[in-house]
Amino acid sequence: MPKSDRQKLKMLYLMKILSEETDEDHPISMSALLERLSLEGISAERKSIYSDLECLQTFGLDIAFNSSRTSGGYFMASREFELPELKLLVDAVLASKFITENKSRVLISKIEKMASSQESLQLRRSLYNTGRIKNENESIYYCVDAVQTAIQGNKKIKFQYMKWSLDKKLIPKNNGEKYLVSPWALLWNDENYYLIGYDETAGILKHFRVDKMGEVELQEEGRTGKELYDTCDLNTYSARTFGMYRGREEIVTIQCKNNLAGVILDRFGKEVILQKADQDHFAVHVKVALSGQFYGWMTGIGAEAEIIAPKEVREEYSKYLSCILEKYHEKNDS
Repeated sequence: MPKSDRQKLKMLYLMKILSEETDEDHPISMSALLERLSLEGISAERKSIYSDLECLQTFGLDIAFNSSRTSGGYFMASREFELPELKLLVDAVLASKFITENKSRVLISKIEKMASSQESLQLRRSLYNTGRIKNENESIYYCVDAVQTAIQGNKKIKFQYMKWSLDKKLIPKNNGEKYLVSPWALLWNDENYYLIGYDETAGILKHFRVDKMGEVELQEEGRTGKELYDTCDLNTYSARTFGMYRGREEIVTIQCKNNLAGVILDRFGKEVILQKADQDHFAVHVKVALSGQFYGWMTGIGAEAEIIAPKEVREEYSKYLSCILEKYHEKNDS
């Protein structure tokens, strides 16, 4: 590129240097700025740099000057995202099992570019400190894109639904026959991504784990099941469907010790009513999908929570616990 053409890039390189290499703790002096531009094949005088900096500030960049004698200079005072916000984004990527390890690295490398080179080191360290279990299905992103395209275009989709085999491979369910579903929403629950869709054959809303969906195909048919979806509150749907396992829905009364108020509110939301039962206990009425996942959640809380009603659910839970105890009694007797 001719020298005259490189001179036209001066302001762009100036913006790049300030954005990528400076922050409040790492300003760059005027002499260092001139030297950095020289390395890019751009010659400049102090007077022109002052003018360029004013233009960039008028454009909207928050460029400040530190007048310290020992470490003074120009720096990018603020960015679109502050460092604590970028750390939050990195943590969200790392915490998600849905995002593969490889994709996590790619996303975090892009997030790093929104910070200075010095600040990005704090983001990078987080990546190597994680021990989270990550999904290994790299095709998830194309699946999500296909689902979102179908939702926006009001179209049905066809896909294979998979399950894990003993040799740790995903194999098709339903004898390989594809599911035809009207997609209505994508829902994040229990660290997994789910498609909420209407199954016309069954006449009900179903949920499918996105990482177990394969060969997603967009159909020409318009979606159905809108009336049913419109009556579905996704917040309460995910709260009462433990581990996203479906079961018959019942309004259950649970009596808990007062110290479990936070546990109940975290699970079912602040809209539920906590009724005082006695000095040490409260009762709550919640709608849940009865399944082993719900009973397992109750077991995890322990003796400080008790299903009071309905009687059939209480008896069903008792049988659930008895079956578990019998297995251990059998082992002990042998």
